Amino acid sequence: MHHQTDVRYRRRRSDALVVGAGLITILVCGTLAHEGRVGRLEASVFHAINGLTDAFSPVMRGVQLFGVIMVGPIVAVVALVFRRSRLAAAAALVTIGKLLAERTVWQFVERERPGTTIPDAIVRGDTPLTGVSFVSGHVILLVGLAWVVAPYLRGRWRVVPWLVVALVAFARIYLGAHAPLDVVGGVAVGLLVGGAANLIAGVPERPMSRAHDRHHGASVR
Repeated sequence: MHHQTDVRYRRRRSDALVVGAGLITILVCGTLAHEGRVGRLEASVFHAINGLTDAFSPVMRGVQLFGVIMVGPIVAVVALVFRRSRLAAAAALVTIGKLLAERTVWQFVERERPGTTIPDAIVRGDTPLTGVSFVSGHVILLVGLAWVVAPYLRGRWRVVPWLVVALVAFARIYLGAHAPLDVVGGVAVGLLVGGAANLIAGVPERPMSRAHDRHHGASVR
């Protein structure tokens, strides 16, 4: 059986780079959203998604649940089941980082929900009409988790976390919970948090031989 002690861990330059890129991007997005208004181009993108048929609503209301805060601890528990203590630590760091980062952003940028800031916005389900919109906490959490989980997946499985990110980001705009810039800012903060978590916890080295993989029969390293 494959034990975690067989795996070497390292700190990647790419994680440091995404921390920097995330910081720069959130500063730019925050500057654009600082006055609380939604620009014409952003509103156009919002309406293109938000104005789609109501038939998507039941599915999108379910999809957005992947972004609730409990997903972070769930990922950590699953990682422990697979004896990936560093991944569990990274998932916990992402969850804590998400809570701290979004509250920090709220200290500098106050922008209301699309139901208040965008004329003719369609607000579906139990999505609130008012409250802080910038940035999307759902997106922060999922991007951060996707970033820390990806090094443990191989092949096509690496795409799955990012598909979840895309679906939830789409759902939050479609349901009227966030404007596009809120989502972009969420991606930026998520990369910042995820990159920082990997720098602290480390990620498994690659590559490992296919013979080693077949011997241990593991789909997650």
